[in-house]
Amino acid sequence: MTESMMVEKDEAGVRLDRWFKRHYPTLLHGALEKLLRTGQVRVDGKRAKAGDRLEIGQTIRIPPQLRQPDMAAPEKEEKPATNTTDQAFMRGLVIHEDTSLYVLNKPSGIPTQGGSGITRHIDGLLEALQAGKRQRPRLVHRLDRDTSGVLVVARTVPAAASLSEALRRRDANKIYWALTKGVPQPRNGTVRLALAKETGFGKSGHDERMTGVDDDEEGAKAATTHYTVMGMAADQYAWVALKPVTGRTHQIRAHLAHLGTPIVGDFKYGGTAVRGSGEIEDRLHLHARSIEIAHPEGGRMSVSAPLPPHMRSAWELFGFDPNDRSDPFAAMAAPRKIRRR
Repeated sequence: MTESMMVEKDEAGVRLDRWFKRHYPTLLHGALEKLLRTGQVRVDGKRAKAGDRLEIGQTIRIPPQLRQPDMAAPEKEEKPATNTTDQAFMRGLVIHEDTSLYVLNKPSGIPTQGGSGITRHIDGLLEALQAGKRQRPRLVHRLDRDTSGVLVVARTVPAAASLSEALRRRDANKIYWALTKGVPQPRNGTVRLALAKETGFGKSGHDERMTGVDDDEEGAKAATTHYTVMGMAADQYAWVALKPVTGRTHQIRAHLAHLGTPIVGDFKYGGTAVRGSGEIEDRLHLHARSIEIAHPEGGRMSVSAPLPPHMRSAWELFGFDPNDRSDPFAAMAAPRKIRRR
């Protein structure tokens, strides 16, 4: 016998696949897609797609096989409380909070989400910020493991939907800071270079990285990054501010390497030439400095994240201002296009 579940108020705006992930965490995405293709899952009696956004009061048809006890999330089971160490760690990352969201300053070295062999990550620690509320905080975007800086976390499902939609529409101004080996030429411009995954890297030969390709090549995804040089240490190092227009994997890292000025500590894209020297650490010098985005409750929000210790040390060494809060792209002239070599 089939059953139906109604979309609650705090679930308005969430994607259908996310709704199933919340209520049926053991249901694999591929299995859900099959149920949708065959019409076994319907919304208000109509066929639906995984990416459809839900509305309050809609009914979702639940096929019989999903009513098995092992498919549904336990309703009354008490979740184990996060330990005090995790709670202190996560609270220490919060640089802004309100009723709709948190903004964290993610440290370098910890992944945003889990994966093969990853047991400790930001997503898995978000329960420490739940503070007794019914809804668990949820990520709306991510940063690479070794990239530090601004990470926005929604506190409610409607906030998550609103923020995700703003990011999808590119209605967000994100600025990154990087320390590069060498000075990009010209000193400000735009890189428009499509990227595609390339395999066969790392000690095991199973790692992936992004490589520049022609727009019409298989797997190519358009990628655009504005950049400007904020400071230089002779011609050896540069403080570069970057504004990604698109959000491809490793986009900033690949684009700076394409310019011939890879990020210090980025061995995947710069090889041994990007090793730190003297007081400069052998760690990735890339930081999500700030974000300006539409707030779920109205208006716009702007938050900046302080540099991590290893980057602050480099900034002080070269006499760069680690507290600069300017938007170098606000009055920037039409940037020059850097074409693929």
